[in-house]
Amino acid sequence: MCLHPEEIPPIPDETVRVASAAFPKGNLYMRLRDELGIFYQDEDFASLYPQRGQPAQAPWRLAMILVMQYLENLSDRQAAQAVQGRIDWKYALSLELTDPGFDFTVD
Repeated sequence: MCLHPEEIPPIPDETVRVASAAFPKGNLYMRLRDELGIFYQDEDFASLYPQRGQPAQAPWRLAMILVMQYLENLSDRQAAQAVQGRIDWKYALSLELTDPGFDFTVD
């Protein structure tokens, strides 16, 4: 996997609308995103990736997932399911509500 650094996208409008309706006062992950922004950038991880190969998932997103996974003491599979199904996680990760997420588990 190689790294093609990209700017972190804004939170999609529909994700903001639905997350704000579901969590009128916000929650931990929404506040992390709103108050701290993104604390990881793809460039922070550039030295860990080879120059050639298939594009990798965005490292900033993987790092955020690991932090959220740790906060909830989730297994890899549970974290992957949270990326797929939780509005607050999609908000924190700048994902569309319809984004299927990705499976980073090892079977």
